[in-house]
Amino acid sequence: MTVTDPETQAGWVPEAEEADDAEEMPLSLRLSIADTLTLGNATCGFMAVYFTTTGILIPHLQGSQESGMARHSAATAVILMLAAAIFDLFDGLVARKLRSSPMGAELDNLSDLISFGLAPAYFVLVYGMVADDAHQRVAAVGAIVVLLAVVLRLARFSCVTVKDGTFQGMPSPFGALTVVSIVLLELPFVATVLAIVGTAWLMVSRVEYPKPRGPLAVAMLGWIVAAMGLLAAWAFDAPGGQLLLQTGCALQLVLGAVIPLFATARRVNNFRDNRREARAAQLP
Repeated sequence: MTVTDPETQAGWVPEAEEADDAEEMPLSLRLSIADTLTLGNATCGFMAVYFTTTGILIPHLQGSQESGMARHSAATAVILMLAAAIFDLFDGLVARKLRSSPMGAELDNLSDLISFGLAPAYFVLVYGMVADDAHQRVAAVGAIVVLLAVVLRLARFSCVTVKDGTFQGMPSPFGALTVVSIVLLELPFVATVLAIVGTAWLMVSRVEYPKPRGPLAVAMLGWIVAAMGLLAAWAFDAPGGQLLLQTGCALQLVLGAVIPLFATARRVNNFRDNRREARAAQLP
């Protein structure tokens, strides 16, 4: 049926408009290679939550004393978060080299929220329920702080333009790995919560972190692979596995504190160079 608009006297055919919409919709739904990697990121984050629940939380609630299963599940969950970080690293590289779909940025933020917001926050929450010296409600507050920090960071990243080559605040993948490293260090509960809250603050702070490009991206990939190896050694109770894991976790914390110093030193050097050039330009 054709409906006539009394003002324009033009024929309006709903079926035609619906057909046009149907033709336009697939263009925005076509996934690029980078989008596929981003979905791999989200899948790893979800599976990290799954292993944390089925291998750590449920056995604890059932009164199971099988510590080996909990260790394997914790290692698997963290390895999945590391795999999500690899997907996150490569989807940006692929998007710059090839094409990216209109959904790319939104998919990236949603996937990061799952893998680097929900998964580590849930890991902290479960830690508060199963650790002997932990306080569940305090741990829940720490988990909420981590989740909200990632939400705020991702929202700010979408709205604020920063200098090329730097992030404002600790990147969410690095922050997530730092949070789980704090938990795996098995520090006293108060120190653990304070360190987690401090990491959350770094994620929403204005502290500059360099973007992983070129040699830094290769170094980051190498560090992630090495961390996976440390977790596997710990999970299978290899000789010295516990010490290796604690050393790796401690190094992750040190890197989180030291890396911003390089960006700060570079900014100071650039400031000095600019002042030196300005003084040279003023000389006769």
